[in-house]
Amino acid sequence: MKHKISLISRKIAECGKNVFFTGAGISTESGIPDYRSKGGLWDKFKPIYFDDFISSKKARIEYWKQKTELYQDLIQAKPNPAHIAIAELHKMGLLEAVITQNIDGLHQESGLPDQKVVELHGNTRRVRCLSCNKLFSEDEVQQRIESGDLAPECQCGGYLKPDTISFGQAMPVEAVEKAVEISGNCDLFIVVGSTLIVHPAAQMPYYAKENGAFLVVLNLSETPCDKMCDVLIQGKAGEVLQRILNEVVKP
Repeated sequence: MKHKISLISRKIAECGKNVFFTGAGISTESGIPDYRSKGGLWDKFKPIYFDDFISSKKARIEYWKQKTELYQDLIQAKPNPAHIAIAELHKMGLLEAVITQNIDGLHQESGLPDQKVVELHGNTRRVRCLSCNKLFSEDEVQQRIESGDLAPECQCGGYLKPDTISFGQAMPVEAVEKAVEISGNCDLFIVVGSTLIVHPAAQMPYYAKENGAFLVVLNLSETPCDKMCDVLIQGKAGEVLQRILNEVVKP
């Protein structure tokens, strides 16, 4: 492990374009439950498909009921040592971008500017009108729900929905294109806390590797990229990234 930490740290210091790709495994260390693991959110909730959200008020009420249950986890969650380590690398001028599958906004809360974060699946801290595109804060919408407005709508009559991607909803083209460009032009690509099974996000490490990037995978469980990566570490994101950061800052 020590040799791997030292190698990654050296690569971060040497490479010009360092990209992190983060998944649910980094946010679970902040107390945010994931979706796919046993006992995760999909065991507890039946996903509401986008078409159902659009066509059924009952589905919209159920959707917001689920989101309200998760709201407490979100507002209590804080950036953990993994988020902070990445933010510190940004402050040192050693971060090109973070591409994330997460919707919790913890990278920005840790100190990363919006322009450094590519959110492939959106951000649940924003709520968007599906008709006029007006944005609302989640706090504002949650207050409406708690007051009895169980399927909130915009002043224009459009349906309000967290600015995230639901099942059956199109991926944000601009974010995906930006992620592909960044992945294909980086020098070092570090996967943190992702099982790399959700597409098109899971393609990003391949774009990086195919274009000559040094590929690191840091995840507790196996991923499809384990055999093709240059360094594989199975461990907790916060612990490992803090060790890497400490090596980077050594004189």
